[in-house]
Amino acid sequence: MEGDARERAHVREAQGSPWPLRIASYNIHGAVGADGRRRPDRIAGVLAEIDADVIALQEVPMGGHVLPDVLQSLVKATGFHYVEGVTIDTEERRFGNAVLSRYPIIETRAIDLSFGAREPRGAVDADIDCNGHRIRFIATHLGLRAAERRAQVRRLLATFDTRDMPIVLTGDLNEWFLWGRTLRWLTSHFQRTHAPRTFPSRFPVFALDRVWVRPRERLVRVAVHRTALARAASDHLPLVAQIDR
Repeated sequence: MEGDARERAHVREAQGSPWPLRIASYNIHGAVGADGRRRPDRIAGVLAEIDADVIALQEVPMGGHVLPDVLQSLVKATGFHYVEGVTIDTEERRFGNAVLSRYPIIETRAIDLSFGAREPRGAVDADIDCNGHRIRFIATHLGLRAAERRAQVRRLLATFDTRDMPIVLTGDLNEWFLWGRTLRWLTSHFQRTHAPRTFPSRFPVFALDRVWVRPRERLVRVAVHRTALARAASDHLPLVAQIDR
């Protein structure tokens, strides 16, 4: 991993470009690990291992009377730009999605994916300036019921009208049925991508975390980050992808 990071840094320095760009999606489970302890430092350690340029985070505590501000701990540890995607916002707790980026985040939008009386859901929609190359990065966490996910995917697909920059959609889709409408609709829009298993972290069985890129040919690699620290830090393993020009 360290050698790969040095190689990518060398390529950037030589070419003055962000390519290859490494992105990641990580459900951090509130920074509560396999031992039941809330340890933001372990999540920060996993992010350091990954060395991604843009990271989608799900289940992120952002403060309140009963929750620590894990997001600010990760921002401090990485030094990255960030945007919050709060889905639960009360005096007791602020909680939701977030995007961390090595590169400046120049515009953001919030997509409300709430469905009836179910837990509020949403997506962070961010335009990121990667050394003069703009990408649209959408990070989400879908619901637990099939009807909920179908409605949320329809809402997401209705927003994908960008023609002048690549689109990345990533996050925890909570979908394990390969032939369900949720995945068929997304695959039809983005084309099929590799989907390794990420959950549960100790013995992964389900490919709940996904990444899609349009144009599809720019997505050159998708893999799970498996280390001892990643298996201990959350109930999901991080999904890591590489995008080229």
